[in-house]
Amino acid sequence: MSSVPPIRPKPRPGNLREVAEKIEEATGLRVQVLGGTLVMSPTPRGKHAGVIHLLEGIIRPQLRPELVAVEVSSIAMPDEPDDFVTPDLLVCPRDFLESDDWLLDPHDVEVAVEVISKSEKSREIRDKADWYAVAGVAVLLVVDPRKGTWALHTRPDNGAYRDVLPGKYGEPVALPEPLGFEVATDGFPVYGS
Repeated sequence: MSSVPPIRPKPRPGNLREVAEKIEEATGLRVQVLGGTLVMSPTPRGKHAGVIHLLEGIIRPQLRPELVAVEVSSIAMPDEPDDFVTPDLLVCPRDFLESDDWLLDPHDVEVAVEVISKSEKSREIRDKADWYAVAGVAVLLVVDPRKGTWALHTRPDNGAYRDVLPGKYGEPVALPEPLGFEVATDGFPVYGS
């Protein structure tokens, strides 16, 4: 007999955010709603969490006082009542920490960071990048511990990022203004090594 309580209410347009919250509470999985579909991810593995920890440690001391780096906070999809995504790390205005809101406006996010899971497929990664671009998130940093690479996506326009700068571990990531600093990628862990 399972100790997991049943998930209620049933998923349907207009209540997917509520269902996502209930699933997270019952299972501990990270749940997002993308394109009207519930997307569940397992808790990050050690090396996945290690990349997030390293990034946060590098980014946080370089932020202007009015900005903060936060983990596991969600971004709303404009004009879609259900859709939201929860990046691994994001930089936003410090006043979010005093808010009762759980969804950030995508235009308030200075950078969103996605660390690729060991099992993610190329199509899922492209879909995520497209979602952030459609939402209007100014900068998306995708770090891939499967290959020891990163990609900086900037200038969202018409559902896609116009500029994508690829790099590999050991090469710094130059975050554009208003952040305007570099993130060192030396020592980031690689899956399976």
